Amino acid sequence: MTEQPTSFERPQGADPAEARGALRRAPKQLGGPAALPVQARTDGTPSGPGTTTPCGKGNKGKEPPVNGPEHSQPAATEPGAHRPRPAPEAIPPQPGTEQERTSGGQERRTGRGLPPGRPMPMRRDGDRLRFVGAATRRIARGLDLDEIVMGLCRATVPTFSDAILVYLRDPLPVGDERPTGPVVLRLRRTDRVPEERDTDGVLLPPAFEPEPEPEPSALAELSVLTTELCEVRPGGALNEVLRGVRPVFADSPAARAALPELLGEGGEAVVPSGQHAILAPLRGRRRVIGAALFLRRPERLPFEADDLLVAAQLATHSALGIDKAVLYGREAYIADELQRTMLPETLPRPTGVRLASRYLPAAETARVGGDWYDAIPLPGSRVALVVGDVMGHSMTSAAIMGQLRTTAQTLAGLDLPPQEVLHHLDEQAQRLGTDRMATCLYAVYDPVTHRITIANAGHPPPVLLHLGGRAEVLRVPPGAPIGVGGVDFEAVELDAPAGATLLLYTDGLVESRLRDVWTGIEQLRERLAATAQLTGPDHPPPLEALCDEVLDMLGPGDRDDDIALLAARFDGIAPSDVAYWRLEPEDSAPGQARRLARRALARWDLEDLTDSVELLVSEVVTNAVRYASRPVTLRLLRTDVLRCEVGDDVPQLPRLRQARATDEGGRGLYLVNKLARRWGATRLSTGKVVWFELNRG
Repeated sequence: MTEQPTSFERPQGADPAEARGALRRAPKQLGGPAALPVQARTDGTPSGPGTTTPCGKGNKGKEPPVNGPEHSQPAATEPGAHRPRPAPEAIPPQPGTEQERTSGGQERRTGRGLPPGRPMPMRRDGDRLRFVGAATRRIARGLDLDEIVMGLCRATVPTFSDAILVYLRDPLPVGDERPTGPVVLRLRRTDRVPEERDTDGVLLPPAFEPEPEPEPSALAELSVLTTELCEVRPGGALNEVLRGVRPVFADSPAARAALPELLGEGGEAVVPSGQHAILAPLRGRRRVIGAALFLRRPERLPFEADDLLVAAQLATHSALGIDKAVLYGREAYIADELQRTMLPETLPRPTGVRLASRYLPAAETARVGGDWYDAIPLPGSRVALVVGDVMGHSMTSAAIMGQLRTTAQTLAGLDLPPQEVLHHLDEQAQRLGTDRMATCLYAVYDPVTHRITIANAGHPPPVLLHLGGRAEVLRVPPGAPIGVGGVDFEAVELDAPAGATLLLYTDGLVESRLRDVWTGIEQLRERLAATAQLTGPDHPPPLEALCDEVLDMLGPGDRDDDIALLAARFDGIAPSDVAYWRLEPEDSAPGQARRLARRALARWDLEDLTDSVELLVSEVVTNAVRYASRPVTLRLLRTDVLRCEVGDDVPQLPRLRQARATDEGGRGLYLVNKLARRWGATRLSTGKVVWFELNRG
């Protein structure tokens, strides 16, 4: 019988001159007579096919010494002589790899080594160490939960086992939190050695040549035979195995009692008899978070005692990796939620302007940053457009950004001029710390006058895209960043023609390691002009598509910082859709306001709103005249809705209350709240404005 090596790769640390298995006969050449290799004898003469060594002579019963020059390999002296090849000890001969002689004296080949896709038996500690090292490296490459579980499955199947089932707690505990309720295990993933099929769809064993194989194992139907959810009963057999932490063979008494609870009634058919399965608990940093079941087919070699150590190492590394993945996922969730709450969830829809925005973090690992944008409706149908950038992109930067954004919203509610808003933001940044620096651009757009007022605090200048396709970088005084202190900010007022688009952005869009800020601004201007040319001179590009086109200008090396982008399309309000009056604070003012409103509605063909408008205008103007000392303003705006604004010099805001039966007043705002689509009151530096809106029908 001639042994055939299954591998020609020498394991690390194996000595080819070792006594046992140092020399092995080479296989016979196919198609020719059986030829034995030339081997070195103790006397130095080669032995060929016709030369034999008597059993009673030579080194009978002795193993040749390992060291010594007399046992070095001599050069072949005959044509066709073969040098002996060192045999690897890591993989011993397997069943089905020998050459057996038939009854006619011919040799029949029953296999050519281990078939692909089958576990390689590991007989030496060095093999197990190398396998554990490679498997743990593969598991450690995963960042999220699915990657780690997949790494465990791919590392063990088919090298260590024919199949694997991975159960994890549902839900998985995070960090040091103590889960409440019963412990539930969910089947997270199954993996097994695939079975090949021939062209006719018949199952074939995964080997080089067709040969008989036992009936298909239940491993082929893991997901069908096992249950998806398993509740671990306190004091049960499965609970005791998980508390023990150490892997156990499936034929042990503890595992035999625990497996039906884990797999369910139909899952018992998955586990073969004998030591062909290992149940390994998965323990993280604080507690057991799951279990892994390693399975081998009955025709394969069973697991050995040392394989329990391998399973323990795989389970430990996988559990710690899962723990870290869960913590990383929680941190990513917190970062996403923090960034989402710091930025506007939805943009408002103020009259006369359309808005679109984008935000991109610096990288996947830095999900939060100090960039922000905002759009704040103001009295008189105006809107404040804000974009800012706090130094850095970390949790601290995001926290400072949130405070500055809140401060900006509060200052905008007071209807302060843009330069005053920046001045108060500078003071707030100094109160937060000496090194709290930020840039900010604050603009106020008035759709009635078609004008925009802009103040800048060290921020890149905005770009205005005109209707004809011309892109212009607005000349705005740069100013000093917020947080410097003692700086006077300056505001400029510019035209904002209808159909134009204003683009506010942070420096992450135009500045990177590969280009300076002014080169990026010029590229942005050219990109906007080229995009506008595609839609023609009379049609501005859609806002959403314009934002996407702007972000497409970023190259591979241009993502060094967060990016915040705010685009505003100026539609404006035509003068013919605006009616404005000043009323003296007299008793006749409510009646005069009703007549003026009736005429404006008749001119706009909105007579069906006359009764509602007259009633609500009379109530709001009456309340203003009662306390005002200066003229009261009345303005009607016709857009997609009808908006009425009444302003006076009294800073106190009205509030809705339920009038008693004996009260003579207090029902005006109640009527406004019932009949109007929306209503509100805003405090100004010179008083307040009470407004309401009605649907046009």
